[in-house]
Amino acid sequence: MKLTAKQRLFADEYIKSGNASDAAIKAGYNAKSARFIGAENLTKPNIKAYIDAKMAEIESSKIADAKEVLEFYARVLREEETEEVALAAGDDVVTVRKKPSMKDKIAVAKEIMKRYPLTDPLVAAQIKKLQAETEIAEWKRNELTGENKAADKTTLVDDIGGIDDGQDD
Repeated sequence: MKLTAKQRLFADEYIKSGNASDAAIKAGYNAKSARFIGAENLTKPNIKAYIDAKMAEIESSKIADAKEVLEFYARVLREEETEEVALAAGDDVVTVRKKPSMKDKIAVAKEIMKRYPLTDPLVAAQIKKLQAETEIAEWKRNELTGENKAADKTTLVDDIGGIDDGQDD
């Protein structure tokens, strides 16, 4: 892909703007013939190949690779990632930074474990216990806020093997 300095500048400007005429002018071609030269340059195989290669390079740098994703999961699990949450405060809205919930941490832990599975029964039991504790905590929260329905209680009891809340039904 041998390009002259002017052709390389044209290609780089074209990548930035997507406009062949403007790219030709910025590359130093005559403004009167910029439209024709810009269109002609886009048909030249060496310039087209250079533009295609640069565009592929740009696109690949925008896509997260597996290492990046796993690093993000680890940061969530360690509560190093936060998110902004808007909360109503009277007539105003306040934005606060929130750490990942237990549910979020379990979800990323599962994603990590899919990539690095362990056959250790102790780890499997610990994960199952964490899941059950999360379901119980969510149910209790919903119970306090009135979001639980009678069917939800039955489902939760069936899921975790029964809860004795001290009340006779």
